[in-house]
Amino acid sequence: MGCDEISDRSSPPEVFRYQVVLSLMLSSQTKDQVTSAAMARLRAHGCTIENILNTSDKKLGELIYPVGFWQRKVIYIKNTTKILKEKYGCDIPDSLENLLKLPGIGPKMAHLIMKCAWNQLTGIGVDTHVHRISNRLGWVPKPTKEPEQTRKALEDWLPREIWSEVNHLLVGFGQQICRPVNPLCQSCLNKDICPTGLKNNKASKNVKSPKKLIKQET
Repeated sequence: MGCDEISDRSSPPEVFRYQVVLSLMLSSQTKDQVTSAAMARLRAHGCTIENILNTSDKKLGELIYPVGFWQRKVIYIKNTTKILKEKYGCDIPDSLENLLKLPGIGPKMAHLIMKCAWNQLTGIGVDTHVHRISNRLGWVPKPTKEPEQTRKALEDWLPREIWSEVNHLLVGFGQQICRPVNPLCQSCLNKDICPTGLKNNKASKNVKSPKKLIKQET
């Protein structure tokens, strides 16, 4: 459910790139499944710059609800879309610097847009999954509080040739195994080398089952 996977690859390149931008704007503070469903509704409605500009704020809000901060995102989407039409000829900027000038676009989004929309590697795209898993695995020298701190820490030691793989690998891993709540540490292939997995699996072994407790009491 990455930003490029929930955008329409069969559409014209500039439309696909626009959808990548919107999918990332919607993903902030939102569960992946909710973002994916919202993008599906937008695509069914007609997710092009012209059509979104012709869509009322009320209707746009209905289409993206219940993504996090959906009312604010309606404003961001409309303002950004207007800029894309007037300044970039109904396409998106092809530089990190200009992407960061768009309303609602931060460093994490900009790096991912450059990779997914333009196939240009400008840095590691650190979203909530990459941030969480990097800390759990101990891939940062000390715990980081912000994704941007995690990005800088990872780029300090990870070989550049694998930067492009990190987001895709860890997003899928975070959605299926290393989940925010109740990670599947017992079935994870990293359980013997991951500090968090070692800790969680040790804790689960120390918890006595109801059958053992009953046997002890009798």
